[in-house]
Amino acid sequence: MSQSLDALQSHATRLRGVSLNTLLAREPDRVAAHTVRSGPLYFNFARQSYDTPAWQALLAQGEGADLAGAFRRLFDGEKVNVTEGRAALHTALRGQNSEAVVAREAYASALDVRQRMAALIAQLEGSDVTDIVSVGIGGSDLGPRLVADALRGPLPGRFRVHFLSNVDGAAAQRTLAPLDPARTAAVLISKTFGTQETLLNGGILRDWLGGSERLYAVSANPERAAAAFDIAPERVLPMWDWVGGRYSLWSAVGLPIALAIGFDRFEQLLQGASAFDGHAVSAPLADNIAVRHALTAVWNRNVLGHAAHGVMTYDQRLALLPAYLQQLVMESLGKSVRLDGSPVGVDTVPVWWGGAGTDVQHSFFQALHQGTQIVPLDFVGTVRNDDPYVENHLALMSNLLAQSEALANGQTSDDPHRSYAGGRPSTMILLDALTPQSLGGLIAMYEHSVYAQSVLWGINAFDQFGVELGKQLANGLLPALKGETEAKDPVTQALLAELKARG
Repeated sequence: MSQSLDALQSHATRLRGVSLNTLLAREPDRVAAHTVRSGPLYFNFARQSYDTPAWQALLAQGEGADLAGAFRRLFDGEKVNVTEGRAALHTALRGQNSEAVVAREAYASALDVRQRMAALIAQLEGSDVTDIVSVGIGGSDLGPRLVADALRGPLPGRFRVHFLSNVDGAAAQRTLAPLDPARTAAVLISKTFGTQETLLNGGILRDWLGGSERLYAVSANPERAAAAFDIAPERVLPMWDWVGGRYSLWSAVGLPIALAIGFDRFEQLLQGASAFDGHAVSAPLADNIAVRHALTAVWNRNVLGHAAHGVMTYDQRLALLPAYLQQLVMESLGKSVRLDGSPVGVDTVPVWWGGAGTDVQHSFFQALHQGTQIVPLDFVGTVRNDDPYVENHLALMSNLLAQSEALANGQTSDDPHRSYAGGRPSTMILLDALTPQSLGGLIAMYEHSVYAQSVLWGINAFDQFGVELGKQLANGLLPALKGETEAKDPVTQALLAELKARG
């Protein structure tokens, strides 16, 4: 893509110093032209710092990269994960948006597993279990944790679901302290069942529960899962190697979600994602929300050079969305070589971060308004609230609108300390209401935006080899901490000595 950036850079040079207010004045139909809706999702890109000619140049990048064909290949189960030689068929877990044989077979497999999920949930509902501990990390934790927290409602459901991910023993201690082992079951989630954190925490749960009778597992290696913890095969649900961890909440990895919000609402989540899939694979590029989001990300990262991106959720129930997106986006796009192994030649993923408003306005928004670095934002809000506190919701929405406006337009002042430069771009995302369908669609949008960005950069969004080296070194250093071996790195040797001296 590096060679094609020159045309975009010329537009950035032309627009340098042009305020967002000026763009609005120049283009009377700007708001309508940069507003797109799909089902319960509304996206407004009018406060991004490109004008119509620049947008058309961006759109030409998408057409030149054959984004429409790339989406078709994804949905049809072609081996888009080229470094691992397999498909990425997470879309088939939630609906049938392809007539390709491999996609239809994947969808049929997903339906079979969902039936088994429903049966296991029915069994638990007939027991005296009140609490579920979900043990996993990364994609086996962040997605289920986000959805369960967002959709759990103001009152406890049939099961209270608790999440345990970190290998730190303090996390296990705090999670289990208020629970009764006689009324608790645990779900161990690991694609390979070789993940250190899950194996160690799974062992704690097995011992705390007094055996494996109330242990359940989800894995692409079900035999290993069953053997490692003596879990009966009927309590082990499979997943597949063509589902990456960060794309797996739609599979049996979503068992904690279904336990937390009910199986019917879990299926509604899948339906919402599938509905957006239909939009992503069929909408013209100019009207395709995921493509617009991806092209906007490329404009901000490669053309304007912004090294960070923020996600601000003006709905407390979505407070975990930034953490989930950090893995989805940064693990997928944190690559420096193209599919053929050559250097990518341009900057790829920015640092993603964020939080929930209005709390964030009283912490880091000062830097967003008056700091030296511009951080493009996604604002996410819900139009209709489900709580009875109308005045609070109106205040929340007024803050959402005010922050987007203030960041875009700024304010001049004779006092430089009270001057706001403005020119901080943002995209406004509104959900009609926070429902399983709208949340499913929102998550699917981000998945497809990530994929589109990977196609534009020519990188693989579906491998994550970068996380392996640290794991390998940690496994090698564990014996050194026990005094059984010696570390090779001199700094590590000194740190080990310090740990032993103070331990």
